[in-house]
Amino acid sequence: MAEDPFAEAEKAKAEGNAHFKDSKYAKALAAYTMAIELSEPEDDDDGLDSLDGNKPNNPNIQIYFANRAFCHIKMENFGSALTDATKAIEAKEDFPKGWYRRGTAYMALNRPRDALKDFTQLCKLAPQDKDARDKLKQCQKQVQQEKFAMAIGSDRTKPVSQTVDVNDMVVDSSYTGPAYKSGACTSDFCKELMEHQRQEKTIAKKYAYQIVMDMIEMLKKGTTLVDIDVPEKAEITVCGDVHGQYYDLLNIWSLNGVPSEDNPYLFNGDFVDRGSFSVEVILILFAWKLAYPNHLHLARGNHETRNMNKLYGFEGEVTKKYDEELYQLFCEAFCLLPLCHVINKQVFVVHGGLFSKDDVTLDAIRRVNRDCEPPDEGLMTEMLWSDPQPGRGRVPSKRGTGVAFGQDVTENFLKTNNLKLVIRSHEMKEEGYEVEHSGKLVTVFSAPNYCDQMGNKGAFIRLDGKTMTPKYTSFSSVPHPNVRAMQYANPMLGQLFGM
Repeated sequence: MAEDPFAEAEKAKAEGNAHFKDSKYAKALAAYTMAIELSEPEDDDDGLDSLDGNKPNNPNIQIYFANRAFCHIKMENFGSALTDATKAIEAKEDFPKGWYRRGTAYMALNRPRDALKDFTQLCKLAPQDKDARDKLKQCQKQVQQEKFAMAIGSDRTKPVSQTVDVNDMVVDSSYTGPAYKSGACTSDFCKELMEHQRQEKTIAKKYAYQIVMDMIEMLKKGTTLVDIDVPEKAEITVCGDVHGQYYDLLNIWSLNGVPSEDNPYLFNGDFVDRGSFSVEVILILFAWKLAYPNHLHLARGNHETRNMNKLYGFEGEVTKKYDEELYQLFCEAFCLLPLCHVINKQVFVVHGGLFSKDDVTLDAIRRVNRDCEPPDEGLMTEMLWSDPQPGRGRVPSKRGTGVAFGQDVTENFLKTNNLKLVIRSHEMKEEGYEVEHSGKLVTVFSAPNYCDQMGNKGAFIRLDGKTMTPKYTSFSSVPHPNVRAMQYANPMLGQLFGM
């Protein structure tokens, strides 16, 4: 006799809970999916559901959806989390965790007004729950801060780079760190700064301002798509997300050498947020870029944006270590970063991925205005947010932004532009990289043990100028000072993600 589907579903849920506890979120997701599939009503021979009102036959299905939503949140699939949390609410409207998960997903998608509605409902369902009340207060505070920020922004008539006077800034006589000379950044200065920051020391405010100001002026002269030429006998290293993990960045340079004319690098976005040494990461990357403008390349990621910085820590970190004006300068610089690179007219490198329509040309990308915050849709947003998927065609993004694109989309883009390979980042991979779409697309992710809890390796890719054949190096995380990930993030997100 077959086992009761309810019992099997509960068994799958228990398996999912065990995987979740071990931070094996993909396996937990699969187990919760099995529990849901076992709980959904079957069709009778007449094509009608066997249950009145099309209701699921398992009274716990809302738990399975809420648990799967939490998995999606941990995996940053916020669009899918939103869908599952909504299904949990639809299955049982008075189920508090459904509202909790959906409020969380809304917050992660930077939709605090929608989150406020859900946390308000959560408090009605659980009026004695202190945690629920705390989340509501934090959400109310976030909405008020957003209103205030909009008011301040509307009053700002000129960018900070045009109003700040660095010459008026005084370096304290007790400061013994590296001294930056505007317009004359060198390899020696970069190495001094690396060591200074490794010792948890901050560079003087004046020098930090000067580095970012010089970066802004350099980036103004750049383009949305940057062509990189690598000589036949040379190589270039491509790195993915670093996410404020400064000590792992130093380890990359220990393993692979520091940037130089003979050792060029391309860092493919998401330099900041989550990791709590984002200021150190972005300042050293900017410094190396100023020292070797043609051999250190930086692309914008989805976290080089105001919406993400407000939630995931960079804004809080800059204002804690320096001040609000320096954060505004960083925002100006981020808006000027290139969106993608093409290496030797063969390899397209972009942070997120490809597009919601076929036949997008490199010339169309070149015409994209990058000097702005990403809009809700369009080529820019898709380059920052999209992900590959194993099937064909396109499906809605699990993130709620961008698109999930199949192998045929990759092949169309490569053929349209006479290219051979897409390299992108944006997703954690267990070995730090993953080859997909029959070898035509590679993901590289360079933040090992992501957020101090995922246990993954990081990786970088070396490409030789003659054949552009990828060579992969995976590496493990290294120790860092006792400052937890998400230290400077929005307090609600830090708690919701268990950090």
